[in-house]
Amino acid sequence: MEFDRVTDILVVGYGFAGGVAALEAHDLGAEVLLIEKMPHGGGISICSGGGCRTAKSAASAFSYLRKTCNGTTPDRVLEAFADGMTRIDDWMAAYAATSGAKLLVVEYPGNYPFPGFEDLGFTMYGELPNFDQFSYYPHARGLRGGARHFKVIEDNIAARGIEVRLGCPARRLLTDGQGRVAGLEAEEGGRVLRIGARKGVVLACGGFEAAEDLKAQFLPGPIMPAAFRGSTGDGIRMAQKVGAALWHMWNVHGTYGFRHPDPDYPFGLRLARLPDWNPALERRHDMRMAWIVVDGDGQRYMDEFPPYMQDTGHRPMDFYDTGKGGYPRIPSYLLFDEAGRALYPMAIPSFNDTEARAGWSADNLAEVETGLLKRADTIEGLARALGLPEAGLAASVAAWNRSCKEGRDAAFGRIPESMMPLATPPYYGAPVWPIVSNTQGGPVHDEHWRVLDAFGAPIPGLYEAGELGGIFGFLYLAGGNLAECYIGAKRATAHALGLEASTRIAATR
Repeated sequence: MEFDRVTDILVVGYGFAGGVAALEAHDLGAEVLLIEKMPHGGGISICSGGGCRTAKSAASAFSYLRKTCNGTTPDRVLEAFADGMTRIDDWMAAYAATSGAKLLVVEYPGNYPFPGFEDLGFTMYGELPNFDQFSYYPHARGLRGGARHFKVIEDNIAARGIEVRLGCPARRLLTDGQGRVAGLEAEEGGRVLRIGARKGVVLACGGFEAAEDLKAQFLPGPIMPAAFRGSTGDGIRMAQKVGAALWHMWNVHGTYGFRHPDPDYPFGLRLARLPDWNPALERRHDMRMAWIVVDGDGQRYMDEFPPYMQDTGHRPMDFYDTGKGGYPRIPSYLLFDEAGRALYPMAIPSFNDTEARAGWSADNLAEVETGLLKRADTIEGLARALGLPEAGLAASVAAWNRSCKEGRDAAFGRIPESMMPLATPPYYGAPVWPIVSNTQGGPVHDEHWRVLDAFGAPIPGLYEAGELGGIFGFLYLAGGNLAECYIGAKRATAHALGLEASTRIAATR
């Protein structure tokens, strides 16, 4: 086969996973090329909180992951992942030295009371010398930790002189006569570029949250992307072309939020990030949720604050009414009063995009002026502004206020610490829609992150890492996808170079 460029390891996608895969390949002595279709790196990773999920004990992590995945991921894959969770501190510490970053290691139990949840934690990068996220990455907004984390990875890529080609989208994988993935076709500057990979191709190009065709086929209802238009399922499509099986396609990490008043704005606006809580642990006292959510009939239908709202908050909205032939909860309607309006900004826009920009006022009043939030002096007036039944909405709000007075949500079991009445006019409301932060589905992989075909056999020369084909098939673990960026990237690269990942990793501890 004729190629324009040949390397040992070819990495597709420059988020956390692609960056770590390139670093690992370089540090193992291989030649590596990293390509990214967007004009800048970071992917969806740069919008994240930046914390990798870690574990004190591989056994504890395995027990928790096994319950989380609910039989959708083989034990051998979960065992490899759990082992990697105990090593992330060391890997991140090595990269921190290049940037002078402060490493933060914190205890943070799992999101649910599953076996082993107490032994889990987070590791993230704290302060970086002379780094201002907003000037360094003007095209990206998120939870700040993601920007610091990507800066550390980017510093390490630069320090090693690893070749990165931006604006270079991968189009199709190329296979040799024996079915081995030997490279791929990319596009650069309007021309086709054929790149060969002697040892392997690592697909680290994210999920499909911005691919409307794939979402329509695999997800239970309509859902907006949260922050990044580059996740269009490229890795899924390329891997399918060479025979890959798929898994976890229905499972997304998501919540609900607002539409921007500009119809051309490509992302949803996620709601304020409230503290997570675990049913087995004592709850914090700063968990007041200012709002309730109702459907098109003005009726509450869910607990607005489940244990991990950022992961499963959207799920009750997916109900399809077969009698009426539609989704009666999409959109739903979010309501709060003046006391809630003054509590905190109702949304935190996130984006990694050179064109799209969004902000949100600290007091929520600018959004009232733009019309995104409707305001009225009475609940009946708010119902008219939102197009909801006046009597139905008034009855729902009255029932909620009684629940707040009693200190118990008998209807849906929302935790008392979060409950706030809607009793202080004026009142505010807006439609809300499901929002996907990132998808979990993609090509099936084994414990070496080799992509598998429909019969469970590895496709030679093809690997994946990060969000693409994530291990989480049922419930997500906060920080788990970022852990996948490290574990998958390191195991895939080591295996492609003919090394046993566990042996190599142990030697560097």
